[in-house]
Amino acid sequence: MTLGEQPRTTRLEGGITAIDTDHLRPLFDASHLIVENDRAAFVDTGANDSIPNLLAVLEKNNVDVASVDYVFLTHVHLDHAGGAGLLMQKLPNAKAVLHPRGAPHMVDPKKLVRGARAVYGEKRFAELYGEIVPIDADRIVVVDDEQSIDFAGREMQCLFVEGHARHHYVLNDPQSAGVFTGDSFGLSYREFDTAAGEFIYPTTTPINFDPPEAHKAIDRIMGLSPDKLYLTHYSEVCGLPKLAEDMHKRIDDFVAIAKNHANDDSRTENMHASLYAYFQSELDLHGFSGSVEQINHIVEIDVVLNTMGLEFWLDHL
Repeated sequence: MTLGEQPRTTRLEGGITAIDTDHLRPLFDASHLIVENDRAAFVDTGANDSIPNLLAVLEKNNVDVASVDYVFLTHVHLDHAGGAGLLMQKLPNAKAVLHPRGAPHMVDPKKLVRGARAVYGEKRFAELYGEIVPIDADRIVVVDDEQSIDFAGREMQCLFVEGHARHHYVLNDPQSAGVFTGDSFGLSYREFDTAAGEFIYPTTTPINFDPPEAHKAIDRIMGLSPDKLYLTHYSEVCGLPKLAEDMHKRIDDFVAIAKNHANDDSRTENMHASLYAYFQSELDLHGFSGSVEQINHIVEIDVVLNTMGLEFWLDHL
């Protein structure tokens, strides 16, 4: 997508706009733009190919690139932060806000790139992410747990959460009564919305999945008493008590699937099959009327990555 084309956006309350980064497929990956007192901030960025979308939305909203104060990166997985270095080159006054475990990987992305190439393969990595641009250390704010950032008079509080990644924080935004959760409160694709509400499930990542910490992350987020959450995959969800209950259940369900196949000769393939069947069953209960083929297409990348995460967890028990 070029700068002149119109990206998909959703205008939310509180000066927040969800921007479709067009990473992998439509409505898969969101960056959120916050505008407050003529200043701006992004939460997560998508990959390098996503940056024209973010700049186009600034232009549409008459926000100068020099007015962007912060790029909040919930964690450094590349669908969230792969384009951050490139974006920072376009934002002369912005600071990138990072967890202390994530910041070194944005200054020197070599290890991050090696890990992603191991997951995706050299060719697919190049297609998805291209060259990861480092961020100068003097343009990074490394936060402490519960530290607040003054964004144009709007308090944004970073709280550390694990379970998905050890370098993850969530961004509490009391002004909107919302929390930007990255991947720590799972995924909720808008295609799966029904009369029953949103459908949500965990994302385990290829490494660092920690079920007890994943449960703690949900409880910590809910302890902030938010009215809504802003997920990177994909944007605003409400009805949070039910979603939190579903997340706790599905973390346990994923763990049960992993344990059930722990000693299988074809462990990976069997876990794939069980996860596909699990999604089909849960979505049927949720009232989703799409086909099995549609379900499998939407969850395919998550089945693969969640299996990697569950197998990593099994191998490190």
